[in-house]
Amino acid sequence: MNPIKCLIIGSGPAGYTAAIYASRAGLAPVVLEGLQPGGQLTTTTEVENFPGYPEGIDARDMMDDIRRQAERFGADIRPVAVTAVDFSASPYAVTLDDGSTLTALSVIIATGASAKYLGLPAEETYRGTGVSACATCDGFFYRKKTVAVVGGGDTACEEASYLAGLAAKVYLIVRKPFLRASKAMQERVLSNPKIEVRFETNVTDLQGDGGVESATIVFKQGTPEEQVSTLPIDGLFLAIGHTPNSLLFRPWIKTDEAGYIITEGSGTTTNVPGIFAAGDVADPFFKQAITAAASGCKAAIQAEKYLMTL
Repeated sequence: MNPIKCLIIGSGPAGYTAAIYASRAGLAPVVLEGLQPGGQLTTTTEVENFPGYPEGIDARDMMDDIRRQAERFGADIRPVAVTAVDFSASPYAVTLDDGSTLTALSVIIATGASAKYLGLPAEETYRGTGVSACATCDGFFYRKKTVAVVGGGDTACEEASYLAGLAAKVYLIVRKPFLRASKAMQERVLSNPKIEVRFETNVTDLQGDGGVESATIVFKQGTPEEQVSTLPIDGLFLAIGHTPNSLLFRPWIKTDEAGYIITEGSGTTTNVPGIFAAGDVADPFFKQAITAAASGCKAAIQAEKYLMTL
């Protein structure tokens, strides 16, 4: 069997957008959707900040729209996951969860990143109805409400500051007795009258009928000074980091210390010729659907130019 011209691993905004551009360029792309068709975005509910949907749209419906657009131009989208890759030489080999192997002349990695959660059963219960890992995505729904942000680093402080511009009250729940954020970010949080920092505190449960209404918090958990209380909130935002889904590729593809794939300049080229990375797997900063889609476009264009050199 001849190698696939352009193989796309992942099916979020980056993967599907890459498929649209690669299809229109005549590359006959094959998209491997993975275990979460539509990507991480499908774990939220409504999307209001993606261009073209002035009234907002259900996240799953939006991803279905983009998927159908890719199919319209001829993308071959397959509901399979990748279990292993071999990028030691071209054509590159990819093993699927059904045991079969594909080879490709170019590969676009668009596997995204997974938000870290506390591991509470209630997080699954209220995901999309009060639990979020993206203040920029979902903060709009909590205008003039009370929310809590879990975390103590720069991301948590940024999320708390952002939410303070929308919500009536923001609690920053910090496990340690100090903030790990930069000094400037700490000062911004501590000087904001709408943000209340709760140090040495853990969230252990959530309650609510159809949505989050309160959180169980524990001060100085496991010590003689332990205090358990209930905190009335309308939403809980997790800001304890993301894990880029890059583990399979790390033997060949360069990543930073956190595992995000390193790309050249403002493009999507990796250290291996013909291998490109798009979306959150290569983006430790923006983590937005629109920036992921833009990088998927870039990856397809760069893959096309690469294939022209073969």
